Amino acid sequence: MKDYELEKRRYIIGSVAIAIVAIYLVRLFTLQIMSDDFKKNADSNAFLKKVEFPSRGIITDRNGELLVYNQPSYDIMVIMNEENGRLDTTEFCKSLNISRKFFDNRMAEIKDRNKNPGYSRYTQQLFMSQLSDQEFSVFQEKSYKFPGFYIQKRSIRQYEYATAALLLGDVAEVSPADIKEDSYYQPGDYIGKVGVERYYEKELRGTKGVQILLRDVRGRIQGSYQDGRFDTKPIPGKDLTLSIDVKLQQLGERLMEGKLGAIVAIEPKTGEVLCMVSSPSYDPRMMLGRQRGKNHMLLAKNPLKPLLNRAIMGQYPPGSTFKTGQGLTFLTEGIIDSTTAYPCHRGFVTKGMRVGCHRHGAPLPIVPAIATSCNGFFCWGLYYMLNNTKKYGSLQKAMDTWRDYMVSMGFGYKLGIDLPGEKRGMIPNASFYDKNFKNKWNALGVISISIGQGEVTLTPLQIANLGATIANRGYYITPHVVKEVKGQPLDTLYQQRKYTKASPAAYNLIVRGMRRAVLGGTCKRANRYDYAVCGKTGTAQNRGRDHSVFMGFAPMEDPKIAIAVYVENGGFGATYGVPIGSLMMEQYIKGKLSAGTEKQAAKIQSMHLKYGTKDR
Repeated sequence: MKDYELEKRRYIIGSVAIAIVAIYLVRLFTLQIMSDDFKKNADSNAFLKKVEFPSRGIITDRNGELLVYNQPSYDIMVIMNEENGRLDTTEFCKSLNISRKFFDNRMAEIKDRNKNPGYSRYTQQLFMSQLSDQEFSVFQEKSYKFPGFYIQKRSIRQYEYATAALLLGDVAEVSPADIKEDSYYQPGDYIGKVGVERYYEKELRGTKGVQILLRDVRGRIQGSYQDGRFDTKPIPGKDLTLSIDVKLQQLGERLMEGKLGAIVAIEPKTGEVLCMVSSPSYDPRMMLGRQRGKNHMLLAKNPLKPLLNRAIMGQYPPGSTFKTGQGLTFLTEGIIDSTTAYPCHRGFVTKGMRVGCHRHGAPLPIVPAIATSCNGFFCWGLYYMLNNTKKYGSLQKAMDTWRDYMVSMGFGYKLGIDLPGEKRGMIPNASFYDKNFKNKWNALGVISISIGQGEVTLTPLQIANLGATIANRGYYITPHVVKEVKGQPLDTLYQQRKYTKASPAAYNLIVRGMRRAVLGGTCKRANRYDYAVCGKTGTAQNRGRDHSVFMGFAPMEDPKIAIAVYVENGGFGATYGVPIGSLMMEQYIKGKLSAGTEKQAAKIQSMHLKYGTKDR
């Protein structure tokens, strides 16, 4: 008789055996085919893939003066799978002059995937960066005692001059966000943080190389794998030539000592930025080495904000420099012509409203109105434009027509300079006023925008670009600080002319007005006998003392430089703006200051303004 219980047991045992074999087969398939853990482990025992970092592109000024270059540096890298607790920690810390607490904290940070998302125990991780030559020598002598730790040679930035810190920018270790954004980077890599270094990061950084080294069973390096057959060489970054004139930049920073504000100078024909000063500033060499973090924190806590690039981020009322744009608009729209004269009874006075003005002759037309910076003239111009319902149909349509002229001149939006962080300023339109005043507004309520006050704000870069546009009689090229990227063409954005809505005839009249302002008006301190300067002052109202502003260009018929000077709380435009602008134009056009103007520069350099929390 057949034993069914025995037969059943046999099937059960067989099924279990098959299941066990199947589990082992699936696990072996997973480990050997689907997972690369063993491959990584084997490779890490047999090979060391050593990254070779490219040299970063050097940076020179427009005349070939070296600004930023590279110098050797050494990092300590660790492969956790090799260290694996076999390290003599006491001797290791002694060789690097670090504490055990620092060591433990740093190792924990490396393993923390939240702080170090690219962590792998099989790949090199940055333990300590930028060793000095002395630190490197001490560590190198004992490096054979420290399994898993390696010296990685690379280069760090060095600065030839203590100038243009915010424009040049600096380089520091990548953040987790940088790694997430671009797979090129690994923990411990360096990246441009601000300025040119950030904007042109991909051009400057180059391409990494890899050297594959063979190791024996004890982990000792035996040489290159297959004589370097699979190695790749690093490709250096591209060199940059800036449009900046370093001597002009240095003079600008001298003149702005003890003052808050900015200077921007542009070559009108090309849009090349000749200098970009933001004050206060700092020595770019403060951002080198392991003290970078500490120094950055000190600068960030400074109430005068030296990390703020006021030239492209400061959004200020342009004051009377804005009147040039108003004149262009009124002339082109036919609101006025060259002979139209408006009264000025020590200001604009109508229907119980008064916008004050200084004493000068009146009534007067556009050219002397620019020369004397007459508030009354430009208030009347905007008043008649916004109230011209016969031409525009409505207040809103007139307002938006005005706004379109301002936008065409480069206001209200970012110009597109090749630097990160540019601000757009503010140009109001009809919908802005409709929203903020619940459709209950009129020309008198917004009249202050005609003289660069009220809701209007511009950056110093935009004011300088206004000067370049007038110098060119109606067009500008997007301002840029890089003149050439070695081996590649300049972006077409920085080669194309952008024409405004204003007419050439209108520009000619504004140029005449700016010339007259220098010959005998508000800018007479900028007058020269050897080349013709055109200028316009601005005294921008502020909660504290007024801001001192100047915008101009020279020579009048063949402009080489257009400039904007903005000194916070500097008072009248003629007090600081005009003399600083005049000195900067002389330096660029003549190549140096005369003995007499050098004394003037030294005097302005010594004039420090007092700033408190009220002015901020």
